[in-house]
Amino acid sequence: MNQFSMIRNLVKENSQSMTNFLRDLIAIPSTSGNERQVAQRILLEMENLGFDEAYIDDYGSVIGRMGRGKPCLLYDGHIDTVDVADPSSWDFDPYRGKIQEGYIWGRGASDNKAAPVVQIYGLKILKEISGEAFPATVYVVGSVQEEACDGLALGHVIRQRGSDIIDGVVLGECTGCKIYRGHRGRMEIMVSTSGVSAHASAPERGENAIYNMAGVIREIEELNHRLKDDPFLGKGSIAVTKIECDTDSINCIPYGCRIYIDRRLTVGEDRESALREIRSLSSAKKADVKILRFNDPSYTGLALEQEKYYPTWVLPEDHALVHNAVKAYKNLFGTDPQIGRWTFSTNGVSSMGELGVPTIGFGPSLEEYAHSNQDRCSVEDLETACSFYAALPLMWG
Repeated sequence: MNQFSMIRNLVKENSQSMTNFLRDLIAIPSTSGNERQVAQRILLEMENLGFDEAYIDDYGSVIGRMGRGKPCLLYDGHIDTVDVADPSSWDFDPYRGKIQEGYIWGRGASDNKAAPVVQIYGLKILKEISGEAFPATVYVVGSVQEEACDGLALGHVIRQRGSDIIDGVVLGECTGCKIYRGHRGRMEIMVSTSGVSAHASAPERGENAIYNMAGVIREIEELNHRLKDDPFLGKGSIAVTKIECDTDSINCIPYGCRIYIDRRLTVGEDRESALREIRSLSSAKKADVKILRFNDPSYTGLALEQEKYYPTWVLPEDHALVHNAVKAYKNLFGTDPQIGRWTFSTNGVSSMGELGVPTIGFGPSLEEYAHSNQDRCSVEDLETACSFYAALPLMWG
């Protein structure tokens, strides 16, 4: 029996343990900034499964290592989730979860608690078949705060180790067990207009900041149709997602107005080009346009500050990391994997977009289940992804 058949057999043997572990993680609420308990549960699993090193860093991410020497790979899956929002929209308790028709259901099942499960068990299985001849150094990172500021925690981990020692990063975000090699960047932008307050019974005495914003909103909607397109990543996009105003009362003319913008950046678009497009709108000549900043502390109390600009990134299809990922999949399953890209954003904005570390994605479940009351991951996907993470380090031999 070859190594790849051994991996698949051992994955089947560990399938129930992975299912139980994922359900344990789902049962621990872990919105951004509240990941302490789920990090401790993951740390316990790493210790029980014989990781060479396991600890929680100063920002709260949980990190485990197996092996020494080259190559050096880093597997990442974020351990925070979005909130449940409206519990009445769920057919079941989103934290108790359920198993039904081959799926594990619950908040975080797809985004992204299945990732550390398959990555940790993948290394456990690789250690079982390789023994003392473990073929690589592999870190598993359960990163925090991704839903609040993607890339910040993973970038912190990579900078502490040195990006030059890492040969590849593999993200466990949902890919439907396809190999992904990039996605659009994004920005969070605020546009502000000002006015003059007056009694609303005589609006001509003031200047309405909301009216001053109306033309900006209309031009932003039109701008969305003129943005760049790319044959692989797709088209850039821009959308107004929130509006608020400053007014002394409902009987007063607003003296301030702010809109918040989600801007997705394709190839050929970046921070400066996106700001320039908005500032050049005829209705925005007197508006203030700026990128939001993130500095919320993690559950450890440490605050890391970052501008909310997350670069576009694409790893070439002929890169060695992609090649080895394809080879691992084919050796396991006898077929060529599908290669694609994410629609949403991931921690790759930091690993590849900012730091230039070769990055791909391979994750169980599908993007469309994320952030929804259909949050789920199939047991079959758990097994497929676990097999992949066990096999990938063997490809550098």
